[in-house]
Amino acid sequence: MSLTDIYCQDKAIAILQRALAADRAAHAYIFAGPGGVGKSTTAREWAKLLFCEKPRRQGSTAEPFADSCGTCDSCALCEADSHPDYARVYKELREFTKDGKGKPPPVDLPIDVIREFLIDKAAIRPTHSKRKVFVVSEAERLNAYSQNALLKVLEEPPAYCTIILLCTRLERLLPTTRSRCQIIRFGPVDAERIAADLHAGGLSSEQAGFFARLAQGSLGQARQWARLEHEGLGLFEIKCRLIASLAELTLSETLATAEQFLEDAKQIAAAWVKIAENVSKKDINRRAQKTVIQILISALRDVLTHHVRPHRLFVNADQRDPIVKLSRRFDAEQAAQGIHDGYEALRWMEANVNERLIFERLLFGLTPSAIMAPR
Repeated sequence: MSLTDIYCQDKAIAILQRALAADRAAHAYIFAGPGGVGKSTTAREWAKLLFCEKPRRQGSTAEPFADSCGTCDSCALCEADSHPDYARVYKELREFTKDGKGKPPPVDLPIDVIREFLIDKAAIRPTHSKRKVFVVSEAERLNAYSQNALLKVLEEPPAYCTIILLCTRLERLLPTTRSRCQIIRFGPVDAERIAADLHAGGLSSEQAGFFARLAQGSLGQARQWARLEHEGLGLFEIKCRLIASLAELTLSETLATAEQFLEDAKQIAAAWVKIAENVSKKDINRRAQKTVIQILISALRDVLTHHVRPHRLFVNADQRDPIVKLSRRFDAEQAAQGIHDGYEALRWMEANVNERLIFERLLFGLTPSAIMAPR
């Protein structure tokens, strides 16, 4: 793989290319944007280019484009994910810190990981290349102590050192952290590109189209759902059942439906654990529960689309009848309120609110008794 293979991030890559051409590449970056849009891949390929012994250059003099050669020793090491001067820093490394043995994977990115796997190692000169590159995953999980520990190395890194923070929630980083890094923003991947990628990977056109639209520009998220489908979970069937249940929802069945949705989330989590190595069970459970809520939000988005742009393709294009039935219960304003409540539920998930209460509150707000049907 190379920088040219990354989907829909031309602006971000162009910023990196211009800095490299001017010999002004930053020592500290924040790659900011939604999850799964190519930040991690770009960071890895950027590091590969920085390490490359014979980089290829093409394009005009005014807009040169450099890429790794793919054949030198450094490129081979990067492709094998074994380059000694490349380090990915993530919260699950706490297990390998001095005092972390046996501790469960943390929710935040702890200061011990930052000290032992970034700060201490940044002081050691590279062994194979002229540079060392550190990529910090989920930088939004850096707590205040971890960020404060990072400040000095971000402000005055060794000349051979490049640090890249991958972040989905830029507002969670301290102003002092942001001010010491060059911020490069990444946008969503085109849904048609995602659908083509999933279809090439073996999903049916119907399944690929649904997961691509549900992912809202996150290729990485769509690929995870596709992998669950390949592993035999039947996520597409689960979503069909969820939306059919929502269309038939009554007040008397709300608690039972919330329970069923929680059971579906547990089923998704059980399958996800098998494909997500070194990820905490708590994180997996949260991803599964958020997937269920995202499916519910997608149905309400389709209802809103039905009212305001009826000729536009639904996210759930395969379930037009349940969507039309829901649209008789919700007008455009009510659908928009339901979408708002869905995103509020996602925020509560991040805040560790009891998931049962989240599902029950969300579904009670979507029962016919909680809304006034349009006349």
